[in-house]
Amino acid sequence: MTRRLRIRHTTRVSYAQAAVSSHNEVRMTPLTLPGQTTLDSRVTIRPAATTWSYWDYWGTQVTAFELMDPHADLTITASSLVETAPPGELPEAPAWGEVAEKTATSRLLEFANPTPRTTVPPKLVKKARKAAAGLDPHETAVAVSSLVADRVAYLPGVTGVNTSATEAWDQGAGVCQDIAHLTIALLRGLGLPTRYVSGYLHPEREAELHRPVAGQSHAWIEYWAGDWHGYDPTNRTRADESHVVVGRGRDYDDVTPHKGVYRGVAGGPPEVTVEFTRVG
Repeated sequence: MTRRLRIRHTTRVSYAQAAVSSHNEVRMTPLTLPGQTTLDSRVTIRPAATTWSYWDYWGTQVTAFELMDPHADLTITASSLVETAPPGELPEAPAWGEVAEKTATSRLLEFANPTPRTTVPPKLVKKARKAAAGLDPHETAVAVSSLVADRVAYLPGVTGVNTSATEAWDQGAGVCQDIAHLTIALLRGLGLPTRYVSGYLHPEREAELHRPVAGQSHAWIEYWAGDWHGYDPTNRTRADESHVVVGRGRDYDDVTPHKGVYRGVAGGPPEVTVEFTRVG
């Protein structure tokens, strides 16, 4: 059954003193994909600024802008209306040899190598290999995701945006970003190309129509087994009509929702709110 979701993502940045100028990139526009159609999307800036859009190397839509006059704060609001559909049945998994051959001769190689955020010691890959022994690529993705979810409890506030996959494993706690990074690291270590997905997850499976609910941005994975397939290791489920894809990349650094530089005195962390309304 399809869903229509209205999403309002607001980021507020307050500076200790007025910033002289700032240059910004925003990745908050949902993609149109098989199973997901963005019906409307806009990004507004306060103070008002001229924006321009482009597609980055990874296929994510970027909204860029700069403010050249002093400003004490900055508010970015991304509003979207997205229609989503449940995923189809998983096709038969390819043989591991086919995965390896395709990876070595295509852009999949970019999603098969570790990054600084997705580097783990050999002993963790050995654990993953044991958990996935004898399994096909689909089963391996689920088994490794379960291994990570069993080890790393979802606990907001114990990690930061710079936490590595190994640190999350050692702590035994983290957020969806950490769980995704760790799952990616282990699946890549087993030879399965895997990418990081940034987007949204409606917090209520049986959401009431037209009732706004508070949520947050979310991260999960897509692994390649003949095609890309989404899986949410934090929630131990396939990505479905409650998930909305904004961007994919090697790790969080490729799809950061808001990044920028400014001239001025450092302020506190940004205030981020995400509101969902199911409208269909």
